[in-house]
Amino acid sequence: MTTKVIMAGFGGQGVVLMGTLLSYSAMVEGKHTTFFPSYGAEMRGGTANCSVVVSDDEIASPVVSRPDCVVAMNIASLEKFESRVRPGGIIFVNSSLIKRKVERDDVEEIRIPANDIAEELGSPRAANMVILGGILKKTGAVKVDAAIGCLEKVLSERAMALLDVNKKALRRGFEEI
Repeated sequence: MTTKVIMAGFGGQGVVLMGTLLSYSAMVEGKHTTFFPSYGAEMRGGTANCSVVVSDDEIASPVVSRPDCVVAMNIASLEKFESRVRPGGIIFVNSSLIKRKVERDDVEEIRIPANDIAEELGSPRAANMVILGGILKKTGAVKVDAAIGCLEKVLSERAMALLDVNKKALRRGFEEI
């Protein structure tokens, strides 16, 4: 099985952390993976996206031109990447920030109020983990317990204060689907 994902949002939404955690979790599970981050000109508030491929087989290229899944954390990301999802693919929409519906009828739209759920759990910064939990449930790319177990390895030292909230957010996003 191979899963190709593009995750996108603005700087500060934890898009690159989502990709890092997915890729690291895949390695821990013994899968092949690639991770390719891309940043806009600004650090915080600029655009950020990453491509992740998780596969049971070797991966020839980290380039993801027709992803199976796209994560749109903001409207600009939905507008940029909606057309790239392969027919039959999935678009995960952060419905807390994106009000418009996906315009394509050949993909599945999964709307998750990630910011609202993260705030309910105690930190709006955990919205990325809510969405990632949903991806893990829907795609089966890696087990949610593997991702939860890898959080300590990928969080920065200053983000370790949010470890428990991030664990809850992953589990909650998983259960949301």
